[in-house]
Amino acid sequence: MARLSMRGSGDLSKVEFQLTEYIQNSAISCELIDQVSHTVGTAEVRMYVFEKYYMRSSNRASLTVMLLADENDEIFVDAVGAGGGQGAIFRFSWGAEEDFVGTVKNALEPLGFREITG
Repeated sequence: MARLSMRGSGDLSKVEFQLTEYIQNSAISCELIDQVSHTVGTAEVRMYVFEKYYMRSSNRASLTVMLLADENDEIFVDAVGAGGGQGAIFRFSWGAEEDFVGTVKNALEPLGFREITG
């Protein structure tokens, strides 16, 4: 499993469009599986689930991305990559999960997003 949290600001619709396009274009085998959208008070929540086939691990990895935007256009993004391990016993993934999560970082850093640590 790999995990990333980032923070930035901007128009949620534009950020989510650029992010989802970047992820889907990261590989021919990458596809958007499903998405969920909610409004809670003044907050907007978006969740996306992607799947990608990795030849090096002969397995599929999933990437779940959640975006949370408040009324001040501050956006929090959390990404979790999972399932890139090979076999029932060995969970060695050849870096598939980290690579998949890295696409989120690569998509958001040019938009001014910064990683949240801790």
